[in-house]
Amino acid sequence: MAEIIQRDGTWIFDGDAVRLTPGRDKNVGLLRRTLGELTVPLGALAGVSLEQGRRAGRLRLRLREGADPLLQATGGKLTEPNDPYQLTVEPDRLGVAEYFADEVRDALLLDQVPSGPVDGYLLPGPAVPLSASAGDGTASFDGERVRLEWNWKTEDAKSASGARSLALGNITAVEWRPAAGLENGCLRFTVRGADTKAPPKYDPNSVELWGFKRDPLMALVAAAVQARLPHPAASGEARATELPAGPAAPGPDAGSDHDALLRRLRELGELHREGVLTDEEFTLAKQAVLKRP
Repeated sequence: MAEIIQRDGTWIFDGDAVRLTPGRDKNVGLLRRTLGELTVPLGALAGVSLEQGRRAGRLRLRLREGADPLLQATGGKLTEPNDPYQLTVEPDRLGVAEYFADEVRDALLLDQVPSGPVDGYLLPGPAVPLSASAGDGTASFDGERVRLEWNWKTEDAKSASGARSLALGNITAVEWRPAAGLENGCLRFTVRGADTKAPPKYDPNSVELWGFKRDPLMALVAAAVQARLPHPAASGEARATELPAGPAAPGPDAGSDHDALLRRLRELGELHREGVLTDEEFTLAKQAVLKRP
């Protein structure tokens, strides 16, 4: 097991999943605190990285495309304080962070987890019912219907028809977008038979967001709805991704070398689980195998 405890949060890897618990530091965003503990199965991971800066480092988990409804609904637009897959690492804990990243990488290698897209969500999304208020309205979701209610700041043309109740079966897409510069953000629902190009300010199926502290909570509503919609890949709506050209095909011995490496790592893992190797001996032996040409 690998563990790193920081003011920003605590990450624990038990070989099967990474458990992410937000810290209580003032720099931890409202979305992360509200989301609470998050468990990411190993099969949902595409990789992990450690970035070292001047004052602090940063651990980042990369999830496989389509694995998480939160990332699907927000399109990767979550800012740093609200991104649950980033952890600020203090300078004196960079060694621990590097060990943590190595443990996750080794597990991905041992289990031969592919890094490509998935055609079904591997994380459940936020629990329901839930409700969030921001911008010009309140969005609530009980697992079957989305309810949009307006406040005194809502444009008259939008609020005139009153609160909206959208059945999940009529929603074809959901999008959360933060405010950026002079452009306001939104929580927008695309409803079957009611497509519109109206800006969120006038769209009765959108909540307009102005860049305030509670805006990210609307992303939780978006993720909860997204988790219950047909997966984009399964419904044929996934965007085609152009992959860069890979390296030249391996030589005839490359496959056997790779298989031998995996076999040796598995053997070491079994010896460690059986108590033949101590934690320190297992780590040293594993590093020696991975560094071998």
